[in-house]
Amino acid sequence: MATTTTLSIDIGGSKIKACTLSKTGKILQDYVKTPTPQPATPEKVLAAIKELVKDFKYSRISTGFPGYVRDGIVHTAPNLGTSAWAGVNLAEELMMTLGKPTRVINDADMLGLGCVSGKGFEMMITLGTGFGTAFYLDGKVLPHLEVAHHPVHKGEDYDKYIGEATYNDIGKKKWNKRMQRVISIMKTVFNYDRLYIGGGLARKLDFPLDDNIELVTNIDGIDGGIQLWEQ
Repeated sequence: MATTTTLSIDIGGSKIKACTLSKTGKILQDYVKTPTPQPATPEKVLAAIKELVKDFKYSRISTGFPGYVRDGIVHTAPNLGTSAWAGVNLAEELMMTLGKPTRVINDADMLGLGCVSGKGFEMMITLGTGFGTAFYLDGKVLPHLEVAHHPVHKGEDYDKYIGEATYNDIGKKKWNKRMQRVISIMKTVFNYDRLYIGGGLARKLDFPLDDNIELVTNIDGIDGGIQLWEQ
């Protein structure tokens, strides 16, 4: 349908962002954002989204969520409060709140859908409040793995080892040393054809990257919300 307009929502640990996109991925209404409510209960997040997009026009919704999501249902939300979110059918709740067909996947999954080349085995990681990961085979998103919660050092998982709180605590130099180790682990464990790195902390990387590693922004992956409906 030529008039299809997609509302793309990115729920983050600190901010919720939204924009609308044409069928070809062109931004129609630019990003607006609001602080993520604290505590970030489902009720408060849904209310914040409703207020954020009240002036937007759209025919369908794509949402990236910071946790484990299957079939639109949230199972974990480490940076929002898993106990409040576990079992919430976010796709259904958003559809009821905003009145349009809705799809929800992990936020790294959705960003990567807009970035990957569609050739071979590709991996997306996001560096921000936590550590997001996503995997693709010939452009198709694969089942989500919460790599972030695998222990990486002295019982610490990746969220703790290289998350934003740790960056602020240990500083850029030590954090970059940790990131060199993390990328080495990803390369050895997953043998990706191409790795994409996004998120707010990606711009803090200060060491040379392999030729098959690419830094990306939210704008680079803007049409992930479109691709989600093509999956």
